[in-house]
Amino acid sequence: MPKQFSDLGISAPLVQALTEMKIVVPTEIQQKTIPLFLANETDLVGLAKTGTGKTAAFGLPILQLIDTDLPVLQAVILVPTRELGHQIFRNLEDFAKYLPQVSIAATCGGIPIKPQIERLALATHIVVATPGRLIDLIQRKAINLKETKFLVLDEADEMVTILKESLDEIVAELPKEHKTILFSATMPGTIKQLVQNYLHKNVVEVRANMETVGNQGIDHEYIVVDPIEKLDVLMHFLNSKDGERGIIFCKTKAAVNKLAKNLAINRFSSGALHGSLSQGIRDRIMEQFREGHINILVATDLAARGIDVKEISYVVNYHLPDVYEAYVHRSGRTARAGAKGLSLTVLQPEEVVEIADFEKELGIKFTEFKKPSALSIEENNALLWAKQIFKTKPNHEVDTELKTKIKTVFHHLTKDELIEKLLANYLLQNKNEPTEKPVKRQKMK
Repeated sequence: MPKQFSDLGISAPLVQALTEMKIVVPTEIQQKTIPLFLANETDLVGLAKTGTGKTAAFGLPILQLIDTDLPVLQAVILVPTRELGHQIFRNLEDFAKYLPQVSIAATCGGIPIKPQIERLALATHIVVATPGRLIDLIQRKAINLKETKFLVLDEADEMVTILKESLDEIVAELPKEHKTILFSATMPGTIKQLVQNYLHKNVVEVRANMETVGNQGIDHEYIVVDPIEKLDVLMHFLNSKDGERGIIFCKTKAAVNKLAKNLAINRFSSGALHGSLSQGIRDRIMEQFREGHINILVATDLAARGIDVKEISYVVNYHLPDVYEAYVHRSGRTARAGAKGLSLTVLQPEEVVEIADFEKELGIKFTEFKKPSALSIEENNALLWAKQIFKTKPNHEVDTELKTKIKTVFHHLTKDELIEKLLANYLLQNKNEPTEKPVKRQKMK
């Protein structure tokens, strides 16, 4: 019989909340981490792929170890983005449903700091923060870490640069006898250096499911296209996934904007997400995606952190990521909570040789996704054109006399005849006409 959370030492109020959330069987990282965390004897490094329940692996023990008789800050959880911070905050609030005396706050960048300072003036036991905002609060003397017992670094591989710059200042505010818990999906050399510099020499390292990227529910596939047909092939794929939710990853903000514009022109239910957008717009797009009002998110790597939506059925790598770690995080957006998912990478012919390196480095196997025929792409483009016409709103400012003249031209045609003529005209206009100019692309080093 599989272990239950109570077998790991999790208290009844937390188990009750988990049961109501239909979280019954602990994941591997939870089974390995929770008892060690609850013992509270050493620093921990947890290595597990994205989507395996790392938030509960550190969140449940922290909630249980909080001394609610002490109105002081006892745990700080650092995250790379505001989106991930608020995702973790919501998770902790849900876990703590039957621990009303535990006070949790989110203090992330991108929004006004004043309300956060006012919130921290109240008794707070746990803070979820981005490093920059935490430093700001420390410098303003708006947060007191002198009694903090736990520092959690979540998704540490996404915060390496800022952690190298800010950890000294943060750690200087902590009591000497604090515990540091670091979680990461990957273990590059820079993270190893952080562990050596900031964690106890007797740190315990826990690994779970690191032999493959994602879980067995993810199909890793690639499709080879010429630059001129890349957009058409993507549109064909998206049409085949009509009604399903997915994320398309691009390497740059400019590429995100360009692709999102093309999706909008072709009437796909989509939104763009990247760091240059205002926080209000990012929040609105994320909420629309979570609520199912839009089905496709076009995003850069960092902007998509913190997206924990179970119903994401596919991820598209429109550009091959520069580093293996990025592929780990991208593909981990799908197949959440035991579901199935597809991670499709769009390659140009000269990039195919790099697939072997990704397979070797990440311990996964790619299969080739069959490219649609030229005829199938042409038919798909015609369908997209028809959808554009159907979804175009009438222009009521057009001169009535002009409308009458045009109606006179078509008045003797039946609906079927009009459609036949429109389609023939479309096919004539678009015959052998490229939709996207070839782009020169540097080969990934």
